Amino acid sequence: MPPTQASFRRPCRLRPARSSDGTALYAVFFAAVHGGTVTAYSARERNAWAPSPTAPPDWNDRLMGGVTILAESRGRAAGFMTLGHDGHLDLAYVAPDHAGQGIGRALHTAILDRARAQGLSLLDTQASLIARPFFTALGWQTIARQSVIREGVALTNFRMERLL
Repeated sequence: MPPTQASFRRPCRLRPARSSDGTALYAVFFAAVHGGTVTAYSARERNAWAPSPTAPPDWNDRLMGGVTILAESRGRAAGFMTLGHDGHLDLAYVAPDHAGQGIGRALHTAILDRARAQGLSLLDTQASLIARPFFTALGWQTIARQSVIREGVALTNFRMERLL
């Protein structure tokens, strides 16, 4: 996938992530969990979801295990999404200081394009309380509300699916 310039409010481009992007993408993840979900999740829940500002040892394997698309703004990671070969959208995060700029929608469009190119007909994800309205607006259906346990803490999220 060649880099693309999408219609953003700030200059931004999309490109496939490289293993060398792992630290920057973890920083986006950590900032999104701790800065972007404060209205929906308690400090205890956020700490269980992302307990350390340092990536876990399997982080790069998780990123490189499928397709990871990165959004860059001024040479820095602004957001990313991952898609497994099985159609599971595992990670979908935008840095809080880039929220509302169209980055999530552009990443979503790129992920759908890749899924179609792979011949997938159904995608699934586990969306947070914050992400659920975003995915719903983009045609995803809620299958079930669920609780997942992280670090001994129950976190509410939603199993969602999208037909292609």
